[in-house]
Amino acid sequence: MKFLNRSSAWLVAALLATTGPAHMASAQPLPDPAAVMAAPLSAEDAAKLAPVAPELHGAARMALYYSTLMGPMNEESVRASRTSGRMGPPPPPHHRDVPVVEQMIPGAAGAPQVKLYVINAQEGAWRGGILHTHGGGYILGTAATDVRRLQEMAKELNVVIVSVEYRLAPETTYAGSIEDNYAGLRWMHDNAAKLGLDPKRIAVMGESAGGGHAALLALTARDRGEIPVAFQVLIYPMLDDRTGGVVKVPSHIATVGWDAQQNQLGWKAFLGQQPGTNKVPATAVPARAASLKGLPPAFIAVGGVDLFVSEDIDYARRLTEAGVPTELLVVPSAYHGFDAMAPDSPQAKQFNKARIEALRRALATPEK
Repeated sequence: MKFLNRSSAWLVAALLATTGPAHMASAQPLPDPAAVMAAPLSAEDAAKLAPVAPELHGAARMALYYSTLMGPMNEESVRASRTSGRMGPPPPPHHRDVPVVEQMIPGAAGAPQVKLYVINAQEGAWRGGILHTHGGGYILGTAATDVRRLQEMAKELNVVIVSVEYRLAPETTYAGSIEDNYAGLRWMHDNAAKLGLDPKRIAVMGESAGGGHAALLALTARDRGEIPVAFQVLIYPMLDDRTGGVVKVPSHIATVGWDAQQNQLGWKAFLGQQPGTNKVPATAVPARAASLKGLPPAFIAVGGVDLFVSEDIDYARRLTEAGVPTELLVVPSAYHGFDAMAPDSPQAKQFNKARIEALRRALATPEK
């Protein structure tokens, strides 16, 4: 199987570093994928693999191996990942032919500065752009991990991408990280000429919690009416604090990857309060927004056995009913993060091609 190689093992570890105890992910040596695959499959793991597409089984077994190795995630392990300074495997090296600049910008009033990764800027050009927010359940992850992948996207689409190193929960709740991302969007818009960017062709994009942040950013920009957002790309976005808590999921959902317990932990940290109650502020949770009218067109993609599949389908339905042009892709029998864990699978190729083509159409140069 093509994805069962050393680089893919690193990729699984890197992804799980954003969905599990990151300090352990960096402390454990990478196993030989062939050894993991050759080991006897327990009845429990066999049951977890049963809902998953056969082409994704290899990477799923690696994910299950790491989940067992790292153990359950809790607030203590999340905080430990900060103090240890080990946030998982080091980011992959940057491509040399696509420029990357680290930029510090002012945050909201009274907030610290925000770090941005500015990718493929070219003064004098006139291109579309993407404001990116990374995943990690609102509690883990770093923008640095995604830079190489975003360089490849920026080159393929001939766009500029700005990725925001927003503050994480529980140290900073939703109000702070939303402002960090909005500061990044404002900076991108205000510096369009220096970046080689058309300020009217900026999309927001993110994966998992980053998809939740992208949805929140689109909502915030709409409500403030200061900065136009042309498109939103929500990749298996984390949109509803009730999922896995007061809203239960079928037993065949989320058997691999981000699960209900982790989801509730992430939302509790992000909200600063118990998720799922009627006291949760709508401004913190995209699924709780009273109206989705006036939002930019959307592309939403998710796996069919991802924890977020129902909430993502419902958000796409609400967008459509609100008059927002929306494309929804549900990949059968695919789990959370499958595209990163099994990049050579037919499912991942379909998934990534659909995302690229949606962005290509949305950010195309307007006809004169």
